[in-house]
Amino acid sequence: MSARESIIPVFVPHWGCPYHCVFCNQRQISGAKKPASPDDVRRAVQSALALLPSGSKPQLAFYGGSFTAIPVQDQEALLTAAKEILDSGLISSIRLSTRPDAVDDAVLSRLHGFGVETVELGAQSMCDEVLALSGRGHTSADVEYASRLIKASGFRLILQMMTGLPGDSPERSIRTAEKIIALRPDGVRIYPTVIVRDTMLYDLWQTGQYTEHTVEDAVSLCARLLPMFEKASIPVIRLGLNPTEELSAGGAAAGAYHPALGELVKSRMIRSEAEERLAGIVPGSRVCLFVHPKKLSQMAGQHKCNITYLQEKFALSGLAVCSDPALSEQEIRIKTDRQ
Repeated sequence: MSARESIIPVFVPHWGCPYHCVFCNQRQISGAKKPASPDDVRRAVQSALALLPSGSKPQLAFYGGSFTAIPVQDQEALLTAAKEILDSGLISSIRLSTRPDAVDDAVLSRLHGFGVETVELGAQSMCDEVLALSGRGHTSADVEYASRLIKASGFRLILQMMTGLPGDSPERSIRTAEKIIALRPDGVRIYPTVIVRDTMLYDLWQTGQYTEHTVEDAVSLCARLLPMFEKASIPVIRLGLNPTEELSAGGAAAGAYHPALGELVKSRMIRSEAEERLAGIVPGSRVCLFVHPKKLSQMAGQHKCNITYLQEKFALSGLAVCSDPALSEQEIRIKTDRQ
């Protein structure tokens, strides 16, 4: 999603979902208590348009359920309201999220008729054991089939993956990323697992049958995943759950919930680059790491944790992070002085 695109979310929590995924409580995650109506669609757009900056490209998005598994007459009622707004020129496109096993030619033909541009699929994992343990009710083959069908039908495809699910491992997440990359989506969302109250995963965690996927676990793993997608020129349009009042007030009991998870991951990535550059440096050196001004906070890390980490790892007598506007956002320049 480009910087000029702005999503107007309309939530249909759990609507159309035929299974109970162990990790899911969309009412806590989205903050929405009941599925939207056509009037809710119109109100959401009007409210959002009053706040969006000039020149933005508003996109109406149906999230939180399995849209194409909703009864057809209800789908069409929501899409009719959305299409009216699209035809008026108030929004630039329509997108929705759904399940891989709720996509076929008839479904996609219906979506085309209402002007839908983007379909997001909850793949979550490309490991069938992880999918089964998570209660997804579909296989990795379903993800592959639906993805190819969506792209062949001319839609933009966004794939959603999760890390830290039951039965998952860093190696399995890496393989999931590789298989998603092979499907050539137009974008990816990465959601490290959060233990949300009133879910089966919460109960499994409480009884010791599930081990928490911590913020540190997620940061370490996603710092490996993100460069894979960047190298493949596939944008990661979201990293981590969007913070809500419900989650921040205790709905997120444990797991990889952090309001700035994406920044933590990018900070870890630039720290890894600095480690490579500092390899072989003489202990006791004083070092200044020069980066582009936009990268200053990421290089320093939250509460200057990267500075502390690098200084201790390389036994430096001092470490500073400095700005150099002449550098690209990908460059790091090192200046050293021995005491």
